Amino acid sequence: MPAHEETSNPLERERAHLAASRAALRAMREDVQALDIRDVTANWVNAAVLQSQIDDRIKALADLAHTPLFFGRLDYLHVVGAEKAEGAEGERFYIGRRHVHDAHGDPMVIDWRAPVSQPFYQASRNNPLDVDHRRRFGYTGGELTAYEDEHLTDPAETEQTSRLLQAEIERPRVGPMRDIVATIQPEQDEIVRSDLGGTVCVQGGPGTGKTAVGLHRVAYLLYAHRERLARTGTLVVGPNRSFLHYIEQVLPALGELEVQQATVEDLVAARVEVRGTDEATAAVIKGDARMAEVLRRAIRSHVTMPVEPVVVVRGSRRWRVPAYEVEEMAAELLARDMRYGAAHEALPQRIAHAVLVRMEEAGEAPDDRVQNAVARNPAVKAAVKAVWPAVEPAKLVLRLLTDAEFLAAHAEGILNGDEQKQILMAKPARSVKAARWTAADAVLVDEAADLVARTHSLGHVVIDEAQDLSPMQYRAVGRRCSTGSATVLGDLAQGTTPWSTASWEQALFHLGKADALVEELTAGFRVPREVIAYASRLLPSISPGLAPVESVREAPGSLAVREVAEAGELDAAVVAACEESLRHEGSIGLIAADARIPALAAALGAAGHAYLSPGEETTAASRLTLVPASLAKGLEYDYVVLDEPAAVVDGEPDERTGLRRLYVALTRAVSGLIVLHAAELPEQLA
Repeated sequence: MPAHEETSNPLERERAHLAASRAALRAMREDVQALDIRDVTANWVNAAVLQSQIDDRIKALADLAHTPLFFGRLDYLHVVGAEKAEGAEGERFYIGRRHVHDAHGDPMVIDWRAPVSQPFYQASRNNPLDVDHRRRFGYTGGELTAYEDEHLTDPAETEQTSRLLQAEIERPRVGPMRDIVATIQPEQDEIVRSDLGGTVCVQGGPGTGKTAVGLHRVAYLLYAHRERLARTGTLVVGPNRSFLHYIEQVLPALGELEVQQATVEDLVAARVEVRGTDEATAAVIKGDARMAEVLRRAIRSHVTMPVEPVVVVRGSRRWRVPAYEVEEMAAELLARDMRYGAAHEALPQRIAHAVLVRMEEAGEAPDDRVQNAVARNPAVKAAVKAVWPAVEPAKLVLRLLTDAEFLAAHAEGILNGDEQKQILMAKPARSVKAARWTAADAVLVDEAADLVARTHSLGHVVIDEAQDLSPMQYRAVGRRCSTGSATVLGDLAQGTTPWSTASWEQALFHLGKADALVEELTAGFRVPREVIAYASRLLPSISPGLAPVESVREAPGSLAVREVAEAGELDAAVVAACEESLRHEGSIGLIAADARIPALAAALGAAGHAYLSPGEETTAASRLTLVPASLAKGLEYDYVVLDEPAAVVDGEPDERTGLRRLYVALTRAVSGLIVLHAAELPEQLA
């Protein structure tokens, strides 16, 4: 689209382009809907696959009424040299969430992930990247209502903070998490566009956009490596179902519909049903990486060296493989450290091959069919069952957790006596189905299953709130990207599990990605400066040495800390603070210690206020969510009312974990935070 002088009413011109782009997108969708595949497929299977692909394409081309089709525009200068925006000479590009073209195939909107779009995020006055003019658009609902220009090559124009960019960041949050394609910052864009082959770990404090960066990296990788990731798959791992529900609309809004989402518990739940809970001490031990070696020893202990030869009868001939030779085969398989199940499958073939050698020495000419038949011979099967029996992972773990002698034999030198007692089941179960498995037990079963048979690896996995995973959970996720790559997202200061990681180096080692690049985001775009400064008072106690977030948002009056004279008046004060917050536009989160939730629920109900649970979608009519502190991580609200900080701290097994939980709760607000307390505040906040 050639660049030219603006008309007398540029806003109307841009609205006309938006209308034309929407019409073009509608035409693209109608073209796909009109496809007739009856005569182009050989059978019903191919037809079903093709129809599924067409249906996905139709969904991806949906025009979401309240999602702007484009949010920016780039006007390029004349380009000299192939390395500078090749093909963009003197052209104008509208940057949006997906590609849109007209009936002639000419682009109306360029996908934000395309190389020609990158200068929208990276160009600056110091390095304009051959961009003369960058325009940002402002929307109300789905209507284009404003624009803002930067002339990057005009020395007379002074650099200013973008009002539209700031307004987009601060726009009230109602509904699920939304994408940030219009507001990606240069340091975020570099992470988003990093190569598929490498694993990236992003340390980011509250409000730095690490979750959004991870999701947008998935969208970018699917754009840049579509065919490869279509074969190998992608996965987003979140801390809980509420969090996954909150983020689930981000990728579909970007046209990506095929990304799986799961918690670690979901990944390992296939083999046993989790019905029990562990004490913190037991959970920490079960989550320790040392358990991997205990399991490895326990599985390999099933190998028993033979004392009898294998005698195979075929016709009138008997073929004998001595015990020492079978023992050599088993020892060689052990030395190779193969998966237990793979070795179980290999051993009968090794024995059969030894029989074939004897046949050939006797003048026979056996082929592969004979070897396979010998491998299935009852004598060979019996020998393999005795030497290398099949192992059921859940039964193995159950025996370790119920048989003190079996555990002691395989944990010797790894776990001390007290640690072994801690992880033994109080009430031994008679069967796998009867056992009250815990979440940590399920991870052990998953580890054992991988020792038996390799876990399928995906092409790319995103792990959010990764600081809360145990070493064994990291191994479980790592198995699912062993031949792929990962994006690891988290904040060490927000580690709220007893087993949370002490450093990213340790975490990445257990994940199997020790060579990952670690990036740190320190610029905050969500939490107001006053609020993050108040929360950062906790950092020296919860994560010494971690750099505090520097918020770019000034919001005077965004923080209020109020003491309630009498404890009996706290509930009423909290309800009043919620009513005060509801007078503002946007979502409201009432965050409290888990033990305080029933009392506050009753107080809200008595005052006639309906409320949502975490993960339920806020609407214009229902904007208040009652949030247990244990579920607040990863969520955000325009206004937050925080009930009794001391109770949040006291609700955790130790002070450091409690202070970290409080840090999370203090940093969920986008526009304003009211802290109410009747008890003394933790001294770290003084």
